Amino acid sequence: MLGGLVVVFLLLAQVWTEVLWYDQLGFAQVLWTEWGTRAALFVAGFLIMAGAVAGSLSFAYRSRPVYAPSTQEQANLDQYREAIEPLRKLVMIVGPVVLGLFAGAAASQQWSTVQLALHGSSVGQVDPQYGIDLGFYLFSLPALRFVVSFLMAVTILSGIGALATHYLYGGLRIGGGSGTPRTTRAARVHLSVVGAVLMLLIAANYWLDRYSILTKAGEKFEGAAFTDVHAVIPAKAMLAGIAVFVAVTFIWTAIRGTWRLPLIGVGLMVLAAIAVGGIYPAIVQRFQVAPNQQDAEAPFIERNIDATLDAYDIDAQSVTTTPYDAKVTAETGALRADAETTASIRLLDPQIVSPSFKQLEQIRAFYNFPDTLSVDRYDVDGESRDTVIAVRELDLDGLSNDQRNWTNDTTVYTHGYGVVAAYGNTTGARGAPEFWESGIPSTGGIGEYEPRIYFGQQSPDYSIVGAPEGSGNWELDYPDDASNGAVNTTFPTSEVSAGPSIGNLWNKLIYAVKMGDEQLLFSDRVNSDSQILYDRDPAERVAKVAPYLTLDGRVYPAVVDGRVVWMIDGYTTSDQYPYSASRSLEDATTDSLTVQSTTVEALAPEMVNYIRNSVKATVDAYDGHVTLYAWDTEDPILQAWQKIFPTSLHPVSEISSELMSHIRYPEDLFKVQRTLLGRYHVNDDPAQFFSGNDFWTTPDDPTITTASVAQPPYYLTLQMPDQDEATFSLMSTFIPAGGNARNVLTGYLAVDADAGSTAGQVSEDYGKMRLLELPRDSTVPGPGQQNNNFTTDPTVSTELNILGRGDSSVVRGNLLTLPVGGGLLYVQPVYLQSSTGTQFPLLQRVLVGFGDSIGFAPTLDEALDQVFGGDSGTDAGDAGTNPDTGTDTGTGTDPGTDTGTGTGTETPAPTPTDSPAADDARTRLQTALQEANQAMQDGQAALADGDFAAYGAAQDRLDQALADAIAAEAELGGS
Repeated sequence: MLGGLVVVFLLLAQVWTEVLWYDQLGFAQVLWTEWGTRAALFVAGFLIMAGAVAGSLSFAYRSRPVYAPSTQEQANLDQYREAIEPLRKLVMIVGPVVLGLFAGAAASQQWSTVQLALHGSSVGQVDPQYGIDLGFYLFSLPALRFVVSFLMAVTILSGIGALATHYLYGGLRIGGGSGTPRTTRAARVHLSVVGAVLMLLIAANYWLDRYSILTKAGEKFEGAAFTDVHAVIPAKAMLAGIAVFVAVTFIWTAIRGTWRLPLIGVGLMVLAAIAVGGIYPAIVQRFQVAPNQQDAEAPFIERNIDATLDAYDIDAQSVTTTPYDAKVTAETGALRADAETTASIRLLDPQIVSPSFKQLEQIRAFYNFPDTLSVDRYDVDGESRDTVIAVRELDLDGLSNDQRNWTNDTTVYTHGYGVVAAYGNTTGARGAPEFWESGIPSTGGIGEYEPRIYFGQQSPDYSIVGAPEGSGNWELDYPDDASNGAVNTTFPTSEVSAGPSIGNLWNKLIYAVKMGDEQLLFSDRVNSDSQILYDRDPAERVAKVAPYLTLDGRVYPAVVDGRVVWMIDGYTTSDQYPYSASRSLEDATTDSLTVQSTTVEALAPEMVNYIRNSVKATVDAYDGHVTLYAWDTEDPILQAWQKIFPTSLHPVSEISSELMSHIRYPEDLFKVQRTLLGRYHVNDDPAQFFSGNDFWTTPDDPTITTASVAQPPYYLTLQMPDQDEATFSLMSTFIPAGGNARNVLTGYLAVDADAGSTAGQVSEDYGKMRLLELPRDSTVPGPGQQNNNFTTDPTVSTELNILGRGDSSVVRGNLLTLPVGGGLLYVQPVYLQSSTGTQFPLLQRVLVGFGDSIGFAPTLDEALDQVFGGDSGTDAGDAGTNPDTGTDTGTGTDPGTDTGTGTGTETPAPTPTDSPAADDARTRLQTALQEANQAMQDGQAALADGDFAAYGAAQDRLDQALADAIAAEAELGGS
């Protein structure tokens, strides 16, 4: 009894804390609706399964013969009957109950399917085969299949129980004089009814197969093909009719008492399934379709194309395709028309510069930044600027062992502090990020905002906040030398609700059980004003309050209306869209970013053939409040969920102008769409689609040498050929599909990722895709070819080898592609960092490629000038390592020293290595490299000590040493 009470209390603690959590957030309706539906389905599933099995067992036992037949068979069963009899009642109760529990649990998992079936409505489009509204497939068909499958399982288990009981107690016997089964009348009627019900359910299953075949995966495309339409679908209808006929024969047996007809019927159905359901379609496929497959399948390929373009929102209304005869020869002044794009080229790689953020802005070890930063845009002095931004979050792992205790972990170190933002296209001193929002307290161009981060991706499992007035502040706000080493704060629980109250004994008790922490009961810091914060990851919070959404793998921060908020995109999906191509979300969204990052994930391995970015969600980093906005109100699936949870979604009209300005097109949706467009850009010729000769694929990321993994899409400001001005976009490239295909560009895809800045109104161009199709004989290098061109260029390889010697290593950043100058321009930042010890990358060079021309210089302007004949026609902001055009970083040194090396010139002829001049060059080279190594070590040490004057002097020595080394290397002919 005591053990049972303990178990009940443990379960109650888990249940009631969930109630408190949802209620505090204002989403209690979501919890009660889900739990109520699950409970109802569990009860229904339990009662149907347990009742049917128990009823079948009971009827079979009660209708048993009074005296078992005197046969050897029954004599052998006596010992089993005697063994079972003492446990018979228990078996007849426990068996159905156990089966009922499993059935109820299985049924409860279908709560969303049932809710969608109850609240789904018509879509207004019909399928091309039956002319039925698509709402039947999206909402009704999955529920019908579940019901039929569940009832089949109930019928089969009930039949097995009846068969075993009748046999055990003599109602059914095998053998006898005639050698045929013999049954009592009761057994015959019982088994016949079970058989008839099963046959009717099989007939229903065959009939539903006729609709489900419209989502079938084929060799070339999804959906019902020629053979399916002309052979398989008729066969399914025929088999359904035969199953109904067999059901009638079972009823006849119950009345007339002969098993001959149902046995013949079952045999007929088996033969029909083999002949009509298997052999006939194979004959049609082999002799009618295969010889003329391209022509035969053309109408069905067209169905697949139309459905796929609509299901993934990549039809002609969403994607504008333009032929683009890209130039491969750079011309002087060719970039004049693209000055806005080139000036905005992002040189900070958010996947690489995180260590620089940590070293320069971490402040204390208990703060941290994610390993992959986010790209956003902000208005700076009236101009929209691409920005690399990150939240300074709390990281308890950064505390020393003597700092780790319950009080510190739970009540002192409760939150992070502030955001750090750097310009995307300019750098500070010596290639460090040029921050425009930094420090503690935060200063910069963002303005006043609430900097405390109580909810984030790295927040502690739980914290206790709040204290009575006058009891003192014990939450660490931020370190400060002027305030005895720290500024403390107390979360104002009397004014703001961020978590459930833990101020009474009952709540303390249940949360002590939930967290497995008895300190919650005994600590004086858990008081009447306390709130407990948990489930603090933004994606986890959204997933709990919107269980019907598939969430984007990227969560990014933004400062909106004076608060730091986390932005998350939510998708509604389905795998029931007729004829649409089916794709694995995991395969489509896995790329080099998800493989390397710990904070950006690929989507779950879910197979879908329909997806919409239906919801935009925000999570307040200060109080954890979740807001869901119904973004795609035309999505029929979202419309159904709005009926199920009518109070949980807000209209787009409530989005403020500042929040709208930070909404962007989601990465994972774009990845899925580009995967489909690799094939479905071929959408006007079914024959060409069938041949597959013009299919594309996403190129591998050339910066990853350990595995073949797709290049991620990149956010950047660019101007497509048909645009009047540059816009914040998300872009990707295509190369020919096939393992042995050339790595040349075949397509360039960009989507307008800027939702605008008008409150409650989305920009008309948001989500508009522009696809540039290059000629089929394109010679424009793909990312792999361009990476090879960079690596094998003599000037580039020489300087990279020099930069990478000693205790330094070269890190090449994201390879960006931009449609400028009438062609496609590649830009890649090159960073330098220490090989050991304290490591953080500093931007030192910029690689530029256009056709076969390569530029390599300390600044983007210089590299562009090398490629475009010394006159690129732009002013890209001199965004390399020369920060003369940036702001004064206050280092106390002259940051205008040019670290250029004169690259792009012709390498002198080699000097004989056995001459005195060669010996002298080798000596100078060795000396220069030693001086460069020492300068780097001195610079790292100065930076670690915060001595920026010494750091600047060390960088000047490094520049001079590199220049001397390059000169000596040139004299040796690059040997």
